[in-house]
Amino acid sequence: MRFLLLLFIIMPIAEISLLLQMGDLIGGWNTIGLIVATAFVGAYLVRQEGLSTLQTAQSKLAQNQVPGNEMLEGLLLVIAGVLLVTPGFITDIVGFTFALPFSRKFIASRAARHLTVRTINGAQQSSYQQYTAGTHTSGKETDGETIEGEYVDKSANDDSRRLK
Repeated sequence: MRFLLLLFIIMPIAEISLLLQMGDLIGGWNTIGLIVATAFVGAYLVRQEGLSTLQTAQSKLAQNQVPGNEMLEGLLLVIAGVLLVTPGFITDIVGFTFALPFSRKFIASRAARHLTVRTINGAQQSSYQQYTAGTHTSGKETDGETIEGEYVDKSANDDSRRLK
């Protein structure tokens, strides 16, 4: 929590300081033009990379694979999009780092090491529920044993219990 507080205090100060220094170095209008240009280029890059990541995720889903890295890359692309349209050079550097394919894949693979993803495979069911046409089936894993059950909801089809 303190990290976020410091981030929200220090980042704007650092961004304003860097913007003023760049304004002195290359001129105010050139600095504004550079900020606008990076926003447009960043938005285009995030869009292209997002579509590519989405296609990769869809192809993995079609092959019954979990698109874990693609989901992390998608999250990084969302963060990159926000950072790239935020005025400032520091946010642009971090945003482009998240948006470029080689660095994004590296960051996503490093982040994946620290995350746990649970999947559902055929016979191995893990805390999920499935609803189908009035029938409820659930599987719940308890100490290595799977407990399954089914029921049919007849109250939805039974008009005799309705108040008239």
